[in-house]
Amino acid sequence: MFGNNDLVDNLSRDLKYARVKRDTLASDVTTLTAQIAELETRLSVEKDRRERERAAGEINEIKKRLEDTALALAPGIAGLCDATERAAAIVPEARELNSSLMAMARDVDIGIPSVLGELLRLAEAVRAGHVAPVLPQPPEETPQPPENHDGPLRLPAFLPRKKETEQSRTAESQRGTAA
Repeated sequence: MFGNNDLVDNLSRDLKYARVKRDTLASDVTTLTAQIAELETRLSVEKDRRERERAAGEINEIKKRLEDTALALAPGIAGLCDATERAAAIVPEARELNSSLMAMARDVDIGIPSVLGELLRLAEAVRAGHVAPVLPQPPEETPQPPENHDGPLRLPAFLPRKKETEQSRTAESQRGTAA
């Protein structure tokens, strides 16, 4: 009879221990589940922040490239305007080209700062999280010439070709060494 009570007491004690262990494990699982959720949230926030920074950086690169290109273009347009203005004294058709160049210069002068300002505003909005960091993908294929074009694209006749430039340099250097 005493053996049965000992067995029941041992089983009761083992059952109580198993229940305490189960409750402890359940508490640990709940704690770990909360920690996992917190880590997932932090990871998502950090990924979002990095994506926004990357997109803002790309926008700033586009802005920088536009600024640099505009700065490089301005002297070219000014030189063309000056040259066509001088040519207009000899060739009346040059006045029309000069007018077109002046209009383009005005459009660039007005448009570039506007676009740069908008790019800056957009980069700041992306960094702050007010705008989704979505950028257009660069085109994968090379642009095709216009369909109404009847042959290969050619440079205007007055622009020097690479071969011509190299030949004239070679001829000049030969003349320089012969003298």
